[in-house]
Amino acid sequence: MYRKTLFFGVVLCAVLWAKAQRPIDSLLPVRGLCINAPKPMGVDSFVTFINNELPPRKVNTLFLLIDYRYQFNSHPELTDTDALSKTDIKKIVQACKRSNVRVIPQINLLGHQSWASTPNKLMKAYPQFDETPWVKFPEKDKYVWPNADRLYCKSYCPLAPGLHEVLFAVIDELCDVFETDAFHAGMDEVFYLGEDNCPRCGGRDKAELFAGEVRTIHDHLAQKGREMWIWGDRLLDGKTTGLGEWEASYNNTYRAIDMIPKDVVICDWHYDRPDKTSVLFAMKGFRVVTCPWRNPAYGVVQVKDMVRFRQESTPEMKERFYGVVETTWSPTDRFLRGFYGAVQPSVRPASARPVDPNNTPWNCFRAIFEEMGRQAH
Repeated sequence: MYRKTLFFGVVLCAVLWAKAQRPIDSLLPVRGLCINAPKPMGVDSFVTFINNELPPRKVNTLFLLIDYRYQFNSHPELTDTDALSKTDIKKIVQACKRSNVRVIPQINLLGHQSWASTPNKLMKAYPQFDETPWVKFPEKDKYVWPNADRLYCKSYCPLAPGLHEVLFAVIDELCDVFETDAFHAGMDEVFYLGEDNCPRCGGRDKAELFAGEVRTIHDHLAQKGREMWIWGDRLLDGKTTGLGEWEASYNNTYRAIDMIPKDVVICDWHYDRPDKTSVLFAMKGFRVVTCPWRNPAYGVVQVKDMVRFRQESTPEMKERFYGVVETTWSPTDRFLRGFYGAVQPSVRPASARPVDPNNTPWNCFRAIFEEMGRQAH
């Protein structure tokens, strides 16, 4: 017992020391960007972007969406196409250090284990982890939504034997190479969970299953002195709030909000309205960052909201309104081309809902950081 207590004490001291080394922005502690990891041939351009564009905007946090695009030593069978080498990642790490940017890698856990007709590397290498093996992928280019199986993305079964040994190995390896004290576990848009036909978790409480997976990953990260970050949509009641099944939950996982550790950092994303659900997360005791996407006007509102919440809250609540992170959801090279004016947003067919050509991730990125600059003065 003494050795265990001493160990966790040392880990806690290390985490607190690391946090103390990072300057705290009084306006918004987290000023972030969430972007896909570049392809190997695009690493140098991405490093130039970090060096030139993040420091002037006081960007201090970078979510890097990796998934399995790293050349893993622990599980090489999970290495995806366009995988980054250790040398590639060290270039990004050094650029972030020079720019005082905290880099947080992400692997999508629980949900997003496939896309359209294609399973991800985990599902290909370990099909026994599939929550819904009876749901078959449609032929290539035949995927549509909605569909009879309600197949959006596959999930792994959180109770599958051997699952976490694999996941923990690649999480640790990725965090080690990024020299980071935080990991983003994704966990958004989980539609398959606790399915009746699953022999392991069928019939179980979906909120308990979701919370159990959060706790399992959180506790492993905590042993390594690392924070856990997740998207917040599964912790919101989509029906009562009217937020719908994408930005919130229709399958009752929302009750997990009261079952997970309070030091998990919540990334609260809303793209079609500047909804104020960050207040709920803060009142529940979580640090929360608001995450806009491609609408500059909404992004500006979300920055103003977060600043105002911090200014008008009790001392206890203030520090839970943690900041704003711009999301991109496009290939890194396309975002950079758009940012530097080399690409225009795609035009939808005439029958589709009109799209404002100014509504792009790169325009939203510029707008929210310009607003942060105004707010700072």
